[in-house]
Amino acid sequence: MKNSLLVFGTEHFNSSLNEIKEYLDFSLTFFNVDTIFDNKISYINALLIDSEASINERNISLINNINNKPILLIEKQGFVKKCNYTDKIFFPLILSDFNTRVVNLISFEKFNQNSSLRIKEYIIDKNEKKLKKDKLSIVVTEREIQLIELLYCEKKPISKKKLLKEIWKYSTEADTHTLETHIYRLRKKIFSKFKDADFIINSKGGYLI
Repeated sequence: MKNSLLVFGTEHFNSSLNEIKEYLDFSLTFFNVDTIFDNKISYINALLIDSEASINERNISLINNINNKPILLIEKQGFVKKCNYTDKIFFPLILSDFNTRVVNLISFEKFNQNSSLRIKEYIIDKNEKKLKKDKLSIVVTEREIQLIELLYCEKKPISKKKLLKEIWKYSTEADTHTLETHIYRLRKKIFSKFKDADFIINSKGGYLI
C-alpha cells in the first residue's frame, strides 16, 4: 500500500502535482486551504506544504500540533513561515529526487516511531533499552519494555491475569508473584532515578500507566 500525503498548495501547485501523480511512489490528497482540516486524519503519512499557499491561522495552529507525521515545506518564493516543518524541499526538483526525499522522510519517521515511544513526559527507547526523562535515564529489560508499552497503550487498568497472558504467555515459570516482583523492581528503579512514585498505578481493576 502506498504512503499518503496531504497537500496544502496553491491551485497551480496542486494541478502540477496532479499531472504527475501516476509517477509518484505515494498517493496525494489535496486540501482546500480556506477550510478547516481535521488534524487526526489517521491514514495520512505526511503533509506537504507549498510555501506560496495562503493557509489560514487555525490550520497553521493545527499543523503545528501534529505529532509523528513528517511535514515537508516546498520552498520557492513563498511566505509560509509560521508552520513548523520537518524538512524543506527546494523546487524545481527532478521527479526521482522528489520521490526519494518524500519516501525516505516517511520511512525515517516510521522507524523512529517503532523504536521509541513517548509516555507522559518520558521516552522509552527500544533500541537502547532505556527509559528517559530530560537528561536522566534508566536501563530497562525487554520484558519491562513490553510491560510499560502494554500498560500505556491499553489506556485502562489491566488485570494480573491478562498481563501474565500477554507478557509471559502463560509460561510455567510465571505466576502472580513473578509479575508483582517485576513491577516492584521497575517501580523501584523509576523512583530511584526520577522520584516518580506514580508512573505505574495499582488500581482496583489492575495496573495502569
